Amino acid sequence: MGNIFEIIFVNPVVNLLVVFYKLFLQVGLPGAFGFAIIAITLSIRGLLHPFFQQQIDTAHKMKGIKPKIDELSKKHKNDAKKLQQEQMRLYQEAGINPAAGCLFAIVQIPVFIGLYQTLQLFLVHGSENGVVKQINQKLYDSMLHIQSIDPNFFMFNLALSPAKAGEWYYYLIPVMTAALQYWQTQVTMPAMTSEPAKTDKKDGSKKEEKSNTSEEFQKALQMQMKYFFPIMIGYFSYTLPVGLSIYWNIFSLFSIIQHYLNARKTISNLQK
Repeated sequence: MGNIFEIIFVNPVVNLLVVFYKLFLQVGLPGAFGFAIIAITLSIRGLLHPFFQQQIDTAHKMKGIKPKIDELSKKHKNDAKKLQQEQMRLYQEAGINPAAGCLFAIVQIPVFIGLYQTLQLFLVHGSENGVVKQINQKLYDSMLHIQSIDPNFFMFNLALSPAKAGEWYYYLIPVMTAALQYWQTQVTMPAMTSEPAKTDKKDGSKKEEKSNTSEEFQKALQMQMKYFFPIMIGYFSYTLPVGLSIYWNIFSLFSIIQHYLNARKTISNLQK
């Protein structure tokens, strides 16, 4: 299974990364390997664009029908089967595929893992002759063979982690990574309604408590996604080589830009 994964995901990424690296070296671009990481990240981002776009469209549609979903939740709070049926009907009317988000995750996970393993191969062991030989063995043509990798990208050594670098400016990397992840979460996660739950005296206090518990659980989950996840990603960025943070931040930045562009497009269409 490991060899199949490498053949499908890792080896193409290795070859594309070397192509960009040698191209940038040929034109004399400083920090060629860093720009090669950016170039391959943009390439993969472009390849996954249809899935990102579908996810964004689904998120906008979900945000639009959220008031109706809330009404259904209140109306059928004692009948889970009926609630599910009505929600699916509402999704169909709005043209929403609930499985779209799962499909996007399934597609992007192996690509991210492939890119991660590729960069780990270059950045963590790139200075060792044995690993350079291993990289050359993965290349499709002998013309792409490399002798070494220069990991320097402006002030940063892409093979070092901020935890091991010992320079203050390396700590800016995990801070930036966490901030971008928080920003991405802010623009992609729909805000929860803060209306207090209306209670019916005939229902009794137990149903009121159940409703409040469900809302509190959703709020707690959203708070974890909003704060804990960016902190966790920032910590990973602190412990992993800087080069691995580049592609993560490029993905986050472009997701943010794409969401803002789609939001502007939606507002423009509504004004017409």
